[in-house]
Amino acid sequence: MMEETSLLCLLFLISLLSCTTNQARLTVSPSSSQFFNGDFVSLSCEEDDSSAGWTLRRNTSKRQRTQCRADWGTSAGSSCDINYIYPWDSGVYWCESREGPISNMVNLTVTGGSVILQSPVLPVMEGDDVTLLCKTKTTPSNLPAAFYKDGSLIRKQPTGHMTLQHVSRSDEGLYKCDISGHGESPSSWITVTEKPTATVKPITSALPSSTTLASHSSTLHLAIRVVLHLVVFCPYFISTLFMVSLYRHRAKGNKLSVSIPPTHPEQGLEDKHEDVITDVTTEHRF
Repeated sequence: MMEETSLLCLLFLISLLSCTTNQARLTVSPSSSQFFNGDFVSLSCEEDDSSAGWTLRRNTSKRQRTQCRADWGTSAGSSCDINYIYPWDSGVYWCESREGPISNMVNLTVTGGSVILQSPVLPVMEGDDVTLLCKTKTTPSNLPAAFYKDGSLIRKQPTGHMTLQHVSRSDEGLYKCDISGHGESPSSWITVTEKPTATVKPITSALPSSTTLASHSSTLHLAIRVVLHLVVFCPYFISTLFMVSLYRHRAKGNKLSVSIPPTHPEQGLEDKHEDVITDVTTEHRF
């Protein structure tokens, strides 16, 4: 009963882990958090298990938790294409499965203006380099631009793009850009995630524990004792079998010699004659 209970608990834990780890990842193409009015945008739920039935949903200022469909997108399996995106399509997008788990959330901003800031739509990791691009809808993207973080000017770049090297958590915030004569972009939040620390296993963990060593030593000792017993016992056992076989063979031979009758009459007479002589000789001695 206890073994069945333990097995059920193990199966429950495995199913729980599979439910919590089986999640989709929402990606956006082109990879940007800001778009111009009329741009094409494709959103996809990258999933480990297609049977989970992931569906793209969104929250906008007009409607909440709506599913990708004809009024604002074209659904193709776990993907959703927006052929012509409008400013009212700005909002939060995510993937949701039938079982309940959801993916990461992505905030998209669609502007009717002439300047956008291309920034990472997904969180970036500590230590990575992040490039921000300030671009206009009708002119080349290499115009001089000024970049701002949380409302404060960072620096002006003559080529219209700026690279943040080896970002840290302090680089999180609201970023925007401005191109003189064209206007200012909306603000987008950049998230920086902590870099996972590499766990170094101690050297002793690769070695067998003292309990394992003791178990192996005990097993080896027992095996040696068995081999020694066999080495000592086998000669005695074999010799005993040999002696018993030899004894039985001799006993069988004696029995056969006594029971065999004389094959010739003359031989029987000779034996009787010898017995008479023996008797006479014995009487003469007395």
